[in-house]
Amino acid sequence: MHALIDSSPFDPCPAPFNLAAYVLAQAEVTPEKIALQIVSLTGAERWSYGALAQAVRGIGTGLLRAGLEPGERVLLRLGNTVDFPLAFLGAIAVGLVPVPTSSQLTAEEITAMAAQITPAAVIAAPGIALPDAALPGGTLPVITTETLHRWRDNPPCDWAMGSPDRLAYLIFTSGTSGNPRAVMHAHRAVWARRMMWDGWYGLTPGTRLLHAGAFNWTYTLGTGLMDPWASGNTALIPGAGVTPAQLPLLLKRFDVSIFAAAPGVYRQMLRAPLAPMLHLRHGLSAGEKLPEQTREAWTQATGTPIYEALGMSEVSTYISASPGHPASAGASGYPQRGRKVAVLGEDGQPVPRGEAGVMAVGRDDPGLFLGYWGQEAETAAKFRGAWFLTGDTVSMDEDGAIRYLGRDDDMMNAGGFRVSPLEVEKAMNAHPGIVESAAIEARVSDTTSILALYYVPGADAPGSASLAAHAEAHLARYKQPRQFIAVEALPKGANNKINRRALRQGYEAP
Repeated sequence: MHALIDSSPFDPCPAPFNLAAYVLAQAEVTPEKIALQIVSLTGAERWSYGALAQAVRGIGTGLLRAGLEPGERVLLRLGNTVDFPLAFLGAIAVGLVPVPTSSQLTAEEITAMAAQITPAAVIAAPGIALPDAALPGGTLPVITTETLHRWRDNPPCDWAMGSPDRLAYLIFTSGTSGNPRAVMHAHRAVWARRMMWDGWYGLTPGTRLLHAGAFNWTYTLGTGLMDPWASGNTALIPGAGVTPAQLPLLLKRFDVSIFAAAPGVYRQMLRAPLAPMLHLRHGLSAGEKLPEQTREAWTQATGTPIYEALGMSEVSTYISASPGHPASAGASGYPQRGRKVAVLGEDGQPVPRGEAGVMAVGRDDPGLFLGYWGQEAETAAKFRGAWFLTGDTVSMDEDGAIRYLGRDDDMMNAGGFRVSPLEVEKAMNAHPGIVESAAIEARVSDTTSILALYYVPGADAPGSASLAAHAEAHLARYKQPRQFIAVEALPKGANNKINRRALRQGYEAP
């Protein structure tokens, strides 16, 4: 049997459609119901569905009054606050295209990204780096959070309805070339997320889902906010300053039924005995491979399972385990109902089940991206015939379960963020004491990996402190190497390409 699954078709997205209107439709049914709680040890900030919809539509009105026009890009430079989802949905409500970005990015990084997409404005919180004024078109208009707060009370905008296939938002992801790519998503992408409701979450009426991530992480935005709201449930987000050690008490105190986090958060929570969480049904994990040791330790400590999902920025999650279909040991899960997936060999054809190959998703998947902004050639390179190539190496069991085996390129994973080694090397090679360098994802234990940099020093060999300071000045925190290793020469192949596989193997050999 070949490694191909073409499940029953998914219900098509209704038309006309607006992502924000769909996500907040519950406001028309139960406006007083609590949609969001921002929780901490001292209490919770609560938002009803009606209050959310008013704030989003008021912001939409403010954006139009500021002279922005449908289709223009709006760069979001916001921190871990409710301003982030309100601005994101407010822009989409009136047909603008929000571009969420990590608040950790340096001015150098965000300037290069902004130059790609030529935004018409930026919505910014104090203390977060902004693009350089020397962008094409001149200085960007900046909308402050103070202005954003005033706009919440504006008269509500009309929903900008239209084709589900039109562009809704952009998300930046690392490219294999070392330059970040802007992933274009259609309004229908949020409708396709309904495949996760049963295929991963196990969402039922009355669910209280707490996501451990920050507001301004796209994993949180989808799993932690938009999906609970679209299903009429309650989303909970930890407030600023909440630590992983405090999360178990919050799960207990706020009667959380589903908990979502990256594997690293589970590892940190397990460092101390966990308080009983009587209402918790299960956990969700995505962003990077969940170590079996972490899964087993969590289940032993809490009596609840963790359901894993495999995905990427271009298609979100599409492989997952769920309460109704748990995965066998070592497997990430199964293709969600409505997905068409295959494991392809070098000839572009599905391999026999049990053999390794590249994970591929049908190019007609309703959640698949529209392409990379302004990068037609790189978009085309990701497709082979009827398939989108994810770049993940996997195998498919006889029962259809998918086992993640790694990447077919050198992309690194830093706490759930995919990072190109070329991007890190480009920044670090600008240090005057480095001749050349090579970045790798280095495994330091069975459950933990870090970013490490091998480098050939110049005549004035730099110390680790100098290198760390240079990384901090030029790279977002999650891209910064945590270890610096000086070598006389980097291993290279016949084409003079750096052999990162040899470096990884050499690092882990001891």
